[in-house]
Amino acid sequence: MKYTATLNGKQYEVELERIDAYEPMPRYGEAPAVAPAPVAAPAAPAPAPAPAAAPAPAAAPAAGATTVEAPMPGKILNIKVSAGQAVKFGETVIVMEAMKMETEIVAPADGTVAQILVKAGDAVDTGAALVTLN
Repeated sequence: MKYTATLNGKQYEVELERIDAYEPMPRYGEAPAVAPAPVAAPAAPAPAPAPAAAPAPAAAPAAGATTVEAPMPGKILNIKVSAGQAVKFGETVIVMEAMKMETEIVAPADGTVAQILVKAGDAVDTGAALVTLN
């Protein structure tokens, strides 16, 4: 689809296309979309051992765990949950500040808080793991 957009008095022609693989993020109160199970890749021969392995930056979530990620870069203001606490879909787990606005980060699914990976005052980037849920 082609559109004409005017920005600061100057006209631009814009072309948009629909992407079939696009899935919108669930909104508050909606059930999250269930992702299809990953297909196992065929086994490959073992590669030669690397000279030195880099240490992992953080503990990887357990299999089947849900990770709550930062939607944008910002600063952690408040952690509303504790390890072992049961949370429901849409419940606030973390409050972060981004662009001088407070943003509530909510649980993407029902579960139990397995691990809190940040603390108040931490600066995080987009996609950083904040909390893992079982």
